[in-house]
Amino acid sequence: CLPANQERFANGKLVTVQFHPSAQVVMTAGHDRSVSLFQVKNFSLNPKIQSIYLESFPIYKAHFSVDGEQVIATGTHHSMFFVYDMMAGSIIPILKVRGVEEKFLRNFEFSPDGSFMLLIGTSGYLHLLSMKTKELISTMKVNGRCTASAFTPDSSKIYSYSKEGEVFIWDVRSRKCLHKFEDEGCLEGKCIAVSKNNQYVACGSSSGVVNLYTTDACLKENHPKPVKAIMNLVTSATCVTFNPTTEILAVASRDTDEAVKLV
Repeated sequence: CLPANQERFANGKLVTVQFHPSAQVVMTAGHDRSVSLFQVKNFSLNPKIQSIYLESFPIYKAHFSVDGEQVIATGTHHSMFFVYDMMAGSIIPILKVRGVEEKFLRNFEFSPDGSFMLLIGTSGYLHLLSMKTKELISTMKVNGRCTASAFTPDSSKIYSYSKEGEVFIWDVRSRKCLHKFEDEGCLEGKCIAVSKNNQYVACGSSSGVVNLYTTDACLKENHPKPVKAIMNLVTSATCVTFNPTTEILAVASRDTDEAVKLV
């Protein structure tokens, strides 16, 4: 296959490469302040559909909404974020979310049912927004600093992973903490994922170890034993993700080239 972004290589580091949830489109976004969309064709050239340029806004993360109608992009050093409405072709800056006092907004997650957007703030704050209005519904707080969060497939719970290696499980409706547990042997939490069938939780840490737990153990025990500890990465685990059928777990590190393992 030819490079997906053959028609427009980025001038800076790419931070996002994502397939559209329903169309044959791939998006790239990065530090060169642009989001580009390409049509995916079989082995032939992937024509560029369009590029959006966000002035003085190096992108930290860009993501398609669950329905595929919007792209949300956060910056590396900004408290605002952008919404690109793909149907209208318009770029909407969200300069301020009322009730959210954050110097930087970088990391975020969407609930699988498409109703919520979770902004991961500094100092352990988690801001739950309505996906429709981008208004604040509620704020939760973990002890320490939150580095990553993941919704369960039914959108009823959120797993939040702290820098100190604790995982907090929240009920989305009541916004109450249902349980918390310690990730075994973790010095610094980096990334977390819940499998699509809700059977497993994977926690990746700065030492490169990825611990795999059953969700049953996570909900009941304070010190659950991992089903498996994956030791293949030698640098910090920065990405863990399950495939849709929960048969494969991808673990990766952005700190070194070609550090991607499929388990």
